[in-house]
This record gives sequence, C-alpha cells and structure tokens, in this order.
Amino acid sequence: MQYFSVSGQDLVWRNRGETLVISPWGADSLRVRSTLMQDVEDVRWALLDPEPQKDTDIQIDAEKASIRNGRIRAEITMDDWHHYARIAVYNQRGTLLLQETAPANALALRSRKFEPHLGGDYALTATFDGQENEHIYGMGQYQEENLDWKGCTLELAHRNSQASVPFLISSRGYGFLWHNPAIGSVSFGKNRTTWHAESTKQLDWWITCGDTPEEISCHYARATGFAPMMPEYSLGFWQCKLRYWNQEQLLNVAREYHRRNLKVDVIVCDFFHWPKMGDYRFDPEFFPDPAAMVRELEDMGIKLMVSIWPQVALTSENYDEMLQQGLLVRAEYGEQVGMRFVEDSMFYDATNPRARKYVWEKVQKNYFDHGIRIFWLDEAEPEYGTYEFKNYRYHLGSNLQVGNIYPQMYARGFYDGMRERGMENPVNLIRCAWAGSQRYGALVWSGDIMSRWEDFRRQICAGLSMGMAGIPWWTTDIGGFHGGNIESPEFRELLIRWFQWGCYCPVMRLHGDRRPGEQVYRSDGTEVLPSGGDNEIWSYGEEAYPILVKYMKRREELRGYVRGLMLQAHTQGTPLMRAMAYAYPSDPVCPLISDQYMFGDRYLVAPVLEPGARKRSVYFPLGAWKDVDSGIVYPGPSRREVPAPLDVIPVFEKQV
Repeated sequence: MQYFSVSGQDLVWRNRGETLVISPWGADSLRVRSTLMQDVEDVRWALLDPEPQKDTDIQIDAEKASIRNGRIRAEITMDDWHHYARIAVYNQRGTLLLQETAPANALALRSRKFEPHLGGDYALTATFDGQENEHIYGMGQYQEENLDWKGCTLELAHRNSQASVPFLISSRGYGFLWHNPAIGSVSFGKNRTTWHAESTKQLDWWITCGDTPEEISCHYARATGFAPMMPEYSLGFWQCKLRYWNQEQLLNVAREYHRRNLKVDVIVCDFFHWPKMGDYRFDPEFFPDPAAMVRELEDMGIKLMVSIWPQVALTSENYDEMLQQGLLVRAEYGEQVGMRFVEDSMFYDATNPRARKYVWEKVQKNYFDHGIRIFWLDEAEPEYGTYEFKNYRYHLGSNLQVGNIYPQMYARGFYDGMRERGMENPVNLIRCAWAGSQRYGALVWSGDIMSRWEDFRRQICAGLSMGMAGIPWWTTDIGGFHGGNIESPEFRELLIRWFQWGCYCPVMRLHGDRRPGEQVYRSDGTEVLPSGGDNEIWSYGEEAYPILVKYMKRREELRGYVRGLMLQAHTQGTPLMRAMAYAYPSDPVCPLISDQYMFGDRYLVAPVLEPGARKRSVYFPLGAWKDVDSGIVYPGPSRREVPAPLDVIPVFEKQV
C-alpha cells in the first residue's frame, strides 16, 4: 500500500480517512496539519505566507518517510499493528526535539485523537512525549508567579488579565506554535505534553529550531509577523487614571505636568466618556470640543489616547443597525447580552470584516478626524460576564472553535483603518492578544489586576512570558488597577516600587482605579459612572514625589536606548524584557530565576518585590555588572545581596 506521497514541497501521509501533511514553512521550520475525511485546509489564523525555501528534501520508504527543511527534519514512522503515523522532529545535529506519543500496540493510543461531535466537527487531543530536563517558556500571560510551565496545565482561553498566546520556546532548542484559536487546554506533564481543542476541524501546529532563543524568536516573527516600529511618542511616560471625566479636568492635569517641566508623552481619556457604550463618540456635555483639546495637548508635546470598548449597549444609537446587519456576536441561547456593566450590552463581532469596517468608520469620524492617533482597545478578550465560552457565535464560527482569535481581529480592525488613513506605525493599547497580534500594532497590558504585592510579583512573570510568546510590546497598570488608596503608606510604598519597575518596561504607564473615588453627575443631577481618586505623581505625598520624578526623568534618559530595543523587536522579533533563561540559556542557574530579568542586552533589572525590603538577592551571570546608582561593580557568575533603599530599584549595567 502507498501510504506516503509528495505534493509540491509537502510530505503527505494517508490512512483510514486521515490525511497528514508536513510542509516547509519558513527557515528551519515545518507546519504539520491533519484532518479526517477531507483535505487539509490552509487557514491562516496567525501564520503568514512562508518565505520560499530551497534547502529542502523528502525521502520516502515503504514504511517511513522524512522531510527536511534547512536545519530541521521530521520523520514519520508507522507501527506494525495499525500502521498509524508517528511524527518525530530533530535538529541538524540529530537531537530529538519533539515526538508524538507512540500507539503502544495493544493500548491502541492515538497521538492525534479526533473525537467527533455527532453532526459537527471534532474535539481534538494531540499528545507528545515528555522530555527530561526540559524548560518551557512563553504561552502568553497567566496570573501566576511562574515562568517555567513544565509540570503545569494552562487554559487556552482569554479572560480579563489572562491572554492565551500558544507559542512556546523550549530549552531543548525549538519553538512550537499551537496554530488553533479554539478554546481548550494544554498540560506540560512529566510523561507527556497534551494539547486539547474543544471544537475544531483539523490539527495544525508549527515548529522551528534554533541555537539560541533569539534565533527562535526571529523565526517565529518571520512566520507570524514583526511588530511595527514603535512611534517616538510612545517611548516616554504615559499618564492615566480611571477616569478623567471631563475635558477641563484632563487638560488641567496635562497643564500641571507641563508647568512642572515633567515630560509626558501620552495622556489617556478612559472609558465612559461616551453617551452610551457603542456610540463611539465623546459625550458633548463633558467633552464639548475634542479637536481643541487635542490641539492644546499637541502644543504641550502630549498625545491623547482614547478608550474604545467593543460593547454596544442595547440603548446605543448604533445597536439596532448593528443587530440588523449582523455585526454583533450572537448568543446561542437565551438573552442576546454578553456583559452587564452599567447596562446590558453585546460585543461587536471583530471577526466579521464588515463589523470591523463599521466600527472603524465611526471611530474615524468621531476621534481620528479630531487628531487622535492612539486608541485604548479595552475589553478585548472579550470579557463575557460569565465566560460561558460555548454560548457565543462569531462570523468565523463558534466561540469554542475560533474564540481566541478575537483580540487579534479587534487589533486588526484599527490597524488596517489607521494604515488606510496614512499612518505608518499605528500602536494601540489592548487588553489581550493571540498569536499574530504583534503585527497589528498591539501593545498589550496585563488587565485589571489588584494593587497587591503578590499581583506585582506576578506581573514580572507575565511580562517575560508574553515576550517569549512573541508579543514584545507589553505593559502593566503601575500600582495595579483595583484597591489602591492614595493616602495609605503601605500602598504608597507599593506604588513607588511598581513605578520604578515601570521605568524598565517596554511602555511606562501609570494607571489605576484609586481610592477614595469621586461621584460624577450631569448638569441635570443625573448620576453617571464615578471616577477614581487622583493618580498623578504628586498625589502620593512628599516622600514619593521626588522618587517618581527621578524615574520619569530616567525614562527620558533611556529614550535612545528604548528606541534601539524597539528597533530590534521590529526587525528581529526579540522582546525588550528578556528572562534570564532567554538571555543566558547556557547558564544553569538562569532557568530557575523569575524575579529579575534583562532589559535588552545591557541592563539587569531586579525589582524590589516585598514590602519593607531595603535589600535583595541578585544573581549576576558571567561578566562584570555596574550598579547604575552607586557605581559598585559586581563580578559574575555570583549571587550577591545588594542594597535597595526606597528611592532605588537595583539595576546593573553590563560592562564590556
């Protein structure tokens, strides 16, 4: 029997209704697809057109076959009982990188298990052998104090503050993309790795190899897209709070920063500046002249960023038309309500190109044409009130089957619209991402986290994991979002430590829903959404103020360096925040470190992550490391306890 064949540059295997295709897909990379009772589809959820590859080779024998693309090679072998195909992937040195689990003879296991939904598609489980001494990094943003995912189980679904980006970098020298936007899970067990999609049409994964994590990042960016070059106006300090609720209040904050000679790159107009969710325009009572507001800010060298929500309230002026035109997400059962916050609403369907066009045209008319060039794409998961994933349907399919692509499409709608209006490098803040989001100018922040030390520690891991998952633009709410009282000495200490760390993040952005809050009313006495407390750097007392000024100014001093890191991300796919294991993969200590990192290749950053701490332990890799504040030079490899007074975050410059 002829199990194997060649189609163009693809190796094809068929047996008992399954078709398996392995394709060269970029330098030193392969794409693997499999399906039952139909031909495989070329759906580009995240992958782009592959660059042509000339150094390829396919070898076929009666019972096995192989395909090589540059330095990566996949072998397909079949067991004697069922003639079931098993894939193993090797690098150029013949080192095994990844291997599907064996059928195990009488156990009749399937490494690619398609479990039918009667009358529909499949639940899919793909299993691979566990590898000894492997460390697994990336996978997006999970609110855990964890960097190495070996031994962990992760939900493949988005939630507020959770972004599932299913790309990993293995310490064994490969990168792996689960190229499937279905809701599911992955378990990186000791004995096996198991990927699961609750509803899908086919198996689809991509693998690459490299001698360093940087090389793997570059291969991945070539396959899924590079981030645009970050605009100059995004490199400095961003001022934000929940929420500047009227035009004069926002301008007064900008004027005060300008009076104090403190440079602000971006100031933010947060949510509910609109009459109703889904109106996509300013409320004229509170923002009577947006164009004049933008002009005054521009005169001070400040860009205005405006919050956009994908929710459309049932009372919105656009709701009836969007419902009639099929531009909204549809609930499979019950009320057509996706979220209840202030009032009932449903999300617009960002997977529908007509819906993306409709929303962008509203935004263009009511914001872009006033001079606004940065948008805050909130609620991007989207944040369903109960996260009943199986109860929603999109233009591209059921939420179970395609739901994780929503934030990518949300970012794309604005990116495409802004590019069509002549913007070269759009950047938009967004609360979630999936594979490929980076190419649409997605600057991800870590969501509505609590103002607590444990949440602060988790953000270090979240930012490093996002970088290794191919999302180089990332930030966080400095000070956390929920629960910070500006009069509390304990919170002020946390805010100072978080602010210092924010100086060494890709984007430095102060935000939060501070306490005590402020009630807000219309002129007729009607109560509207309240505002949080003050959140400017002078809001935290005399001790905090000079420290915060110090790090605002330091960020300005780093502008040229940050610009260079952004260029590396744009051209090479490297993250700005780099885990120690990413920067020093051959150092046996670095895989165990999750509380310090490299900011680019020059600065080792060791945030203070405990209340009351005035010193901390730092590991120095091979080389010499100069404290940027004291000038003390520490040799490596070594672990040292270093001073960390309240006005200092330990940062060390690598000496060359």
